Amino acid sequence: MLDRPQRQQRTSRELLRDLAALDQALYEAVTVTSTPALDYALRRLSAAADHSKISFTIAGLLALCPGRPRRAAALGVAAIGVASASANMLGKRLVRRPRPHRAEDSPFPGRHVPMPESASFPSGHTASAVAFAAAVGPALPVATVPLGLLACAVGYSRIHTGVHYPGDVVAGAVLGTGAAATVLAAAGWQGRGRGGFRISRPAG
Repeated sequence: MLDRPQRQQRTSRELLRDLAALDQALYEAVTVTSTPALDYALRRLSAAADHSKISFTIAGLLALCPGRPRRAAALGVAAIGVASASANMLGKRLVRRPRPHRAEDSPFPGRHVPMPESASFPSGHTASAVAFAAAVGPALPVATVPLGLLACAVGYSRIHTGVHYPGDVVAGAVLGTGAAATVLAAAGWQGRGRGGFRISRPAG
């Protein structure tokens, strides 16, 4: 019985090592895959997502329309704030995972963006993009799919351009989803119904 905690700890360490090895393998698979038609577009997308410029631009456009679009924009911006603070002030400082190593003889250096100085885990770009999409979508259902696809593209672009491991992006997506849920709950929005997510304001 005394050996059980030790076995559990050993199993946990082995699982973490396996996940890290898989994460590294997936990252390396992307780095050696030739995708000339995507490199330029994903590099531009990754750079455009710096400081959530894309999301803030969309929020600005939505804010020009009164009613649901304006409320959705406010929720999205608030979610970005929560996600960004959580990723940069908590996640990166607690985990402090080094950024991926980019060899000088990388086969496709033209796809790279400048390597940030901050820690790698989690992906702040992904967290903010997912948070924005997850907060705006329920309030403005027509935006759910396009913003969701945009968030996925932003997340992948961070792997493709060599600044994040896939695990960083997955963690960022989870964090962004949680940030959006927190903002929606704080704002008093509730999801109801089957086959979709419908937003309603509580009475009172």
